[in-house]
Amino acid sequence: MLPVENKLKPSQGRLLIAEPFMNDGYFRRSVVLLAEHSKQGALGFMLNKPVEIRLNELLEDFPDYKGSVFLGGPVQRDQLFYIHTAGDLIEDSVPITDGLWWNGNFETIRTLAAENRISPKQLRFFIGYSGWEPQQLEKEMEDRAWYVAKAKADLIFATEPGLLWANAVKSMGKPFTMMANFPQDPSLN
Repeated sequence: MLPVENKLKPSQGRLLIAEPFMNDGYFRRSVVLLAEHSKQGALGFMLNKPVEIRLNELLEDFPDYKGSVFLGGPVQRDQLFYIHTAGDLIEDSVPITDGLWWNGNFETIRTLAAENRISPKQLRFFIGYSGWEPQQLEKEMEDRAWYVAKAKADLIFATEPGLLWANAVKSMGKPFTMMANFPQDPSLN
């Protein structure tokens, strides 16, 4: 049983944090940023699942970019998405929450990258996204599959992907900190 009940509800700009023993191949120990959440469903991006492909392998004509590419989720894995902290520089960006946006004019992204005016600490690319149909996420919340936390740009962009799940859990407050040290497989404890 989980240590305490999470009081926050899923909404745009919040993080979904997988419960410690989730046994789903995609979402085990994942942290998902909800970019959209409405009666029509939810859309988000897994923040801590880097893939072994570089952006310049996906987009040959993109300027040299040192940042990782992440698996955003199992939906539309043939599409590239991105989140960033440069909404004031990138027209058509969609606000998520304070200091965080997604997508926007890709040619502007290309120009900013070529001029070294945007870095991996401000921009993250995803292959695919995580999606939920109407009421699907609410059902998963009833099943206690997810915790919800406030999203902060510094947590997302300044934390190593391998530490993000534990740091996101700790960001929820003292009652949750012990959960950050739970083993992935409780039978190994």
